Amino acid sequence: MPCGEDWLSHPLGIVQGFFAQNGVNPGWEKKVIEYFKEKLKENNAPKWVPSLNEVPLHYLKPNSFVKFRCMIQDMFDPEFYMGVYETVNRNTKARVLHFGKYRDVAECGPQQEVDLNSPRTTTLERQTFYCVPVPGESTWVKEAYVNTNQARVSPSTSYTPSRHKRSYEDDEDMDLQPNKQKEQHAGARQAGSVGGLQWCGEPKRLETEASSGQQLNSLNLSSPFDLNFPLPGEKGPACLVKVYEDWDCFKVNDVLELYGILSVDPVLSILNNDERDASSLLDPMECTDTAEEQRVRSPPASLVPRIHVVLAQKLQHINPLLPACLNKESETFVSSFMSELSPVRAELLGFLTHALLGDSLAAEYLILHLISTVYTRRDVLPLGKFTVNLSGCPRNSTFTEHLYRIIQHLVPASFHLQMTIANMNHLKFIPHKDYTANRLVSGLLQLPSNTSLVIDETLLEQGQLDTPGVHNVTALSNLITWQKVDYDFSYHQMEFPCNINVFITSEGRSLLPADCQIHLQPQLIPPNMEEYMNSLLSAVLPSVLNKFRIYLTLLRFLDYSISDEITKAVEDDFVEMRKNDPQSITADDLHQLLIVARFLSLSAGQTTLSRERWLRAKQLESLRRTRLQQQKCVNGNEL
Repeated sequence: MPCGEDWLSHPLGIVQGFFAQNGVNPGWEKKVIEYFKEKLKENNAPKWVPSLNEVPLHYLKPNSFVKFRCMIQDMFDPEFYMGVYETVNRNTKARVLHFGKYRDVAECGPQQEVDLNSPRTTTLERQTFYCVPVPGESTWVKEAYVNTNQARVSPSTSYTPSRHKRSYEDDEDMDLQPNKQKEQHAGARQAGSVGGLQWCGEPKRLETEASSGQQLNSLNLSSPFDLNFPLPGEKGPACLVKVYEDWDCFKVNDVLELYGILSVDPVLSILNNDERDASSLLDPMECTDTAEEQRVRSPPASLVPRIHVVLAQKLQHINPLLPACLNKESETFVSSFMSELSPVRAELLGFLTHALLGDSLAAEYLILHLISTVYTRRDVLPLGKFTVNLSGCPRNSTFTEHLYRIIQHLVPASFHLQMTIANMNHLKFIPHKDYTANRLVSGLLQLPSNTSLVIDETLLEQGQLDTPGVHNVTALSNLITWQKVDYDFSYHQMEFPCNINVFITSEGRSLLPADCQIHLQPQLIPPNMEEYMNSLLSAVLPSVLNKFRIYLTLLRFLDYSISDEITKAVEDDFVEMRKNDPQSITADDLHQLLIVARFLSLSAGQTTLSRERWLRAKQLESLRRTRLQQQKCVNGNEL
């Protein structure tokens, strides 16, 4: 067994060893996967694997073992590759068998050529995903992953950086240099050769983030190569991910953690270096792909690296403070945290009460909202969604912006949508299929499960929504009501179920549907909102903030049930409430009460409904409704 090889720096050497031992016997592929699985089980081994999320691409060695935390943005058609092929030495006529798995370019020495007619050649199939960093991932999540990663990397460029590990956000030193110095560095990195083929590629580090003025344009394919991020202003690399096993298990919008072999061979970029050359290389008799499609399928490797996946797993969540997989192995962690749940909830309630200007009732509902999740679907109805509309927010103020910052510090992924007429008319909400390039062009609503979407309706002024604006409002309404987004495939729409927590701030009742409206009753109006919210955040100890983050993620995954005894008690209660006034509570109101009771129980760490929690849920709903009625008396247009 090739144990002497460095599996992090030279994974292909490991693969070659198994291939050489087993020949064309397919069993060698399983042995490769098992080998890397075992390696990653070793003490803290995953922390030593360099991550494309944290380490700039030019710091990573080509063909090294890397990992990537990402979302599947698009799936391309399966592609064929030479699983096994034979080369012939032109001088000695010696034949050598090679493997094509985990490679983009055939391995061929100076005097060798590939024998395409060899009977030993086998053609296999692999799937290609276009993957992007997790949209809306919070800064604290990125920082936590950076701090735990112990990978040793050094730059592959001609300059020496000040430190060895940097996130994309920190990797700004090149931007601060005078233009002349930039050109010198870029020139030093552009020339290269592979197998005698001269090439002139792009700089190893390319800007993947749009400037503030270009953020919205980036959604409209305005850049030379649009990285197709769902949200404007996103940073980090996009990757073409080659999957060899079980690709049917994955679907668009899944969040994955991938381990695989990095491929940045400059040959992959040739078609993109000159579009005229690209057109001439395409034989219309043999290739039906357009030049635009070729451009999408073969973007510059320095901009969109390839990862050949050895191991891939769907992530339940992206919170780095919890075990990656919440199963029996993590029971100790879960039970330990649950034992101190009560004080954490009390502190979180106090923290959110301050964030909501002293309104403890609104804070209760915000906690329920933040731990809500779609736990099942009955026919088309998503059960567990809990969209909250916080009305009574000051118009045209920065309150929502600062409240969003608080939420951002608590949840792993979020996005703040400013609901202005201009944004509704011009932003792309719905992903659509571009048939010319044969790819799915992303939109704002292409988000992974458990993303918090905060919509600020207080910025909405009088104006005219045009047709795209109306479509965008409809898309938001469908997302809230049905937890689905209908992607636009021109000739038809394709329904993509989702699980996105929507929180709406508004002055009056929201124009959008909501499961629950709570009217804000501030107990204090700070003279400087920014200063107030900043002091609130700085007053919380980092350890306490981390407990809040674990609390809000963990409770989403707890099982919940209602005993037959409590079910009977709830039914009797419902009948009793309707006796005096049949209009006082409807079946929809009962459903709402059960949802509030569910998340109220879970928020206290209880996985079954008790009589006490049921009464508390009724009390909360009564207080909320009374407050709305009082507001209706003050302003008849409020409800």
